[in-house]
Amino acid sequence: MLIAAAVCPCPPLLVPEVAAGAAPELDGLRAACAEAVRALAAARPECLIVVGPAERAGRGPHAQGAAGSFRGFGVELDVRLAAPAADGSSGGDDAAGRSPSPPPAPAPSLPLSLAVAAWLLEHAGWDPAVPVEGLGVGEPLAAERCIEVGRELAGRAERIALLVMGDGTACRTLKAPGYLDERAAPFDAEVARALAAADTGALAALDEELAYELKAAGRAPLQVLAGAAERAPLKGELRYDEAPYGVGYFVASWSS
Repeated sequence: MLIAAAVCPCPPLLVPEVAAGAAPELDGLRAACAEAVRALAAARPECLIVVGPAERAGRGPHAQGAAGSFRGFGVELDVRLAAPAADGSSGGDDAAGRSPSPPPAPAPSLPLSLAVAAWLLEHAGWDPAVPVEGLGVGEPLAAERCIEVGRELAGRAERIALLVMGDGTACRTLKAPGYLDERAAPFDAEVARALAAADTGALAALDEELAYELKAAGRAPLQVLAGAAERAPLKGELRYDEAPYGVGYFVASWSS
């Protein structure tokens, strides 16, 4: 059963090393995300499942410790999805008194949204003893299937938490990635209202075609959340609702 959820955006700029000189502009967003993750930890889940949008190669499940990278943005930064503290190493020196060589780093497999989540979990101090797994969801996944996936996730254990990664529309201003579309602000406003009210019905009813036209990459993960939470008596709290760079970013917490 779903006992808690957090919604966070997944722009690479959330990672300070990627944002570089512009990093302070998103300090408030980072703080809100960290608080949402800490609220998840406070719920004491048996397992955390991170759900985020993914291109074809990154769709499907990703195990704890899966690797991601931001090297494509010119930053020598690699991340692991809540890797155990020991990272597979037994620690200590060998019989000859030498420190053991670290295991080779796995090839990056996480989609960008889950790589951002991996950074966020580390930044927020997530306890790696709590099992974590990732799920990359394709943008075209139909709403009905998203809801079914959410139901399946919620049924895995008695105390499941979700970290849902996904942006709102990318058409809020003239300089936005998708240029200005007057439909974007009302779409994001409805998402923000639904997150504040923990309104699963409203999230389930998001228009797939409109979301695609407005480049709302979080539509499918949000509808996974709708399926997971449909029988959970959760209350919502909207922690952040802004559109820096013309893209809608939300941070929300759902808890009992």
